[in-house]
Amino acid sequence: MSNLDLWQPACSLESLKARAECYAQLRAFFLERGVLEVETPILGRSTATDPHLDSLSLQLNTGAGDTLQNLYLHTSPEFPMKRLLAAGSGSIFQICKTFRNAESGSRHNPEFSMLEWYRPGFSLEDLLKETYALLTMILGECQFRVSTYRDLFMEYLELDPMKVCLEELKQVALERAAYSGPELSKDGYLDLLISICIEPHLGKSVDGQCCPLFVCEYPASQASLAKIKTDKDGFRVAERFELYINGLEIANAYYELTNAKEQRQRFEADNLERLELGIEQISIDENLLSAMASGMPECSGIALGLDRLLMVKLNASDISEVLGFPLARV
Repeated sequence: MSNLDLWQPACSLESLKARAECYAQLRAFFLERGVLEVETPILGRSTATDPHLDSLSLQLNTGAGDTLQNLYLHTSPEFPMKRLLAAGSGSIFQICKTFRNAESGSRHNPEFSMLEWYRPGFSLEDLLKETYALLTMILGECQFRVSTYRDLFMEYLELDPMKVCLEELKQVALERAAYSGPELSKDGYLDLLISICIEPHLGKSVDGQCCPLFVCEYPASQASLAKIKTDKDGFRVAERFELYINGLEIANAYYELTNAKEQRQRFEADNLERLELGIEQISIDENLLSAMASGMPECSGIALGLDRLLMVKLNASDISEVLGFPLARV
């Protein structure tokens, strides 16, 4: 296609209509369940501290002389939505644009659409069941499977991620993922192995039927903003799950951490890792921590990538097939 044709949308009219229908279905789904639709800012003074997330930022002229304020485009509406929960909002959902730097390709666009919702009083199992009900509405009847993170490593790599040592991981990464770069942390090697050797197999269709896979009980070191529990074998694991369909990660869910002190410690640990990696440290979101300290309710929450969900629905192989104007056409 010539540069003269780049004004045209990348996706078809049918894809645009499918997105509109999907959003209407989602709003009806939550309305029926008494979940309030909310809107929170895209800009924030802070952002995710996760060393694996690269936020986009901008300089805002405040109108006070030459004073510039550094703001971030959010990677998720999670922090302000949790402030609403602490203020007594009850169950809430949001459909919004989110932004992540250095993410572009057949499955990524730096600007993408996300559905995020929070359910006070819901266990993680309750949220999994509701997520499945939502998938059934959008994709039709489908079988689903639940597996633990540990079982997947045992199945595909004959490796126990809870017991393996760093040297063994390094050797497996070389043999199975052809990785010979700089030495990584234990979680770094596990992330590498799951993305290259395991993820492509997850949630594959069976006899042409959609077969979502919910992966739970990640190592406690990968809890992020989730609570931690002890599994049946005595290992500390995160109370979270991820959803995969056709090798695509579609959603990430937590039984949410509500302890402000522990959350501060995790943010500080993230910034120490950022310092070691030589990347920007992120100022801690004090408004979030104050909200948590004020009494954020026990709840489960989930972020679901809508562009990827549409890819599954329309059997698309490239994210541009469901986007009107991906990065190459803006």
